[in-house]
Amino acid sequence: MATVTTYPNAPDLSADDYLVIGLATCFVKEDGEVSQVKIVEPIPSAALEAIVKGIPTSYQIACGTTLGKVLSGETPLLPTDFPPESQFSDNFAERAIAATRTYKIHPEVKSLVPLGSRRDDLNYSLERKRILNAENIVSSEDNVKQHEYTHKVL
Repeated sequence: MATVTTYPNAPDLSADDYLVIGLATCFVKEDGEVSQVKIVEPIPSAALEAIVKGIPTSYQIACGTTLGKVLSGETPLLPTDFPPESQFSDNFAERAIAATRTYKIHPEVKSLVPLGSRRDDLNYSLERKRILNAENIVSSEDNVKQHEYTHKVL
């Protein structure tokens, strides 16, 4: 009898495995204009620990759920309590699988956002804007000037 896995690229995971997803406020730059977008993305366990400790974050809410409630095969599923205009992050399926594995390795982190619960007491801040399509253009002026003796043995 063959075993059918819900996630062919992740045979070690099932639809009942724990995961935290968050609703982040991000920005997109188009034609010199910056517009705000709501992004649904998985939060790995290490990031969740830091966010809960109070670092400023672009996440408005974090929800404890299962992989099966947000991912059907490779298709993302929008939770009912998220705004309908929310968009999924790039590579949502891959990131959700990776984040789920972090909670299997560190199960103690599940207590920060228990299954079926939601936290909105995060230190939400837009002071440092997350621009999704920003291009980092490196120029020769970015090089650090070094002293002439830096690489010489004196």
